[in-house]
Amino acid sequence: MGANRKGSHTVFELTVHLVFSTKYRYHVLKGEVQVRCRDIIGQVCDMMDIQIIKGVVTFIYMSVTLQSCQ
Repeated sequence: MGANRKGSHTVFELTVHLVFSTKYRYHVLKGEVQVRCRDIIGQVCDMMDIQIIKGVVTFIYMSVTLQSCQ
């Protein structure tokens, strides 16, 4: 995947899995809202030099797996 980070005695790779869920599991992430949420997450990741490995947006939740490109 991405470049491994190295310490004096370690080699590691950092991956973050974020899950955003709506209150009371209301179905609000539909249509334009769903597309806009995906676009905003993509823009923020581009600004922060973060690679999106996997992402899912449904009408109840948004799940994103991220990795730093540094």
